Amino acid sequence: MILTPQILLNAYCQGYFPMADPNENYQVYWYDPDPRTVLPLETFHVSKRLARTVRQGKFEVRLDSDFRRVMELCAEPREAGAKTWISPELIDLYVELHEQGFAHSLETWQDSKLVGGVYGVSVRGLFAGESMFSRVTDASKVALVHLVRMLRKSGYTLFDVQFTTSHLRRFGAVELRRDIYKESLAQALTVSPKPLTL
Repeated sequence: MILTPQILLNAYCQGYFPMADPNENYQVYWYDPDPRTVLPLETFHVSKRLARTVRQGKFEVRLDSDFRRVMELCAEPREAGAKTWISPELIDLYVELHEQGFAHSLETWQDSKLVGGVYGVSVRGLFAGESMFSRVTDASKVALVHLVRMLRKSGYTLFDVQFTTSHLRRFGAVELRRDIYKESLAQALTVSPKPLTL
């Protein structure tokens, strides 16, 4: 099957997301995990230390200024020998979604250099976070804090982060049964949020 931006959007609206398997020549598989992890927007937790870092303004925060580069940096191996599920094909597809207004990146910059960021898919009241990267301490965390603020301000209702990690758990991530997630997704798709702005 040839993937298109429309196929991707339809999949997200049904609760599926793609990942490419680097051990199978980047064959794309669809995932619908049970349980599903979300970041509740109203109870998103920011530690005192991170809140202080955000207030200090160490980073310039930008929206959608270099979406492709954010994806490319997210695709870089985190450790020696590691492989990525973000294939060149997926990068091209998500860039197309971005150009159509259905994918966004929230970035942190220092000295005119991109040092952290997060990207995801936006469909009505759903924001599906895909990946994040950091080249400077706290750079991706600050991007995430600003992203959540933007989602709340714009009226989004569901921030899907797919799988639980210790990193996300610190921010208050919770797991939902698949049926509960699908109910939340259906509700989010009835919402008409305002455009994302910093």
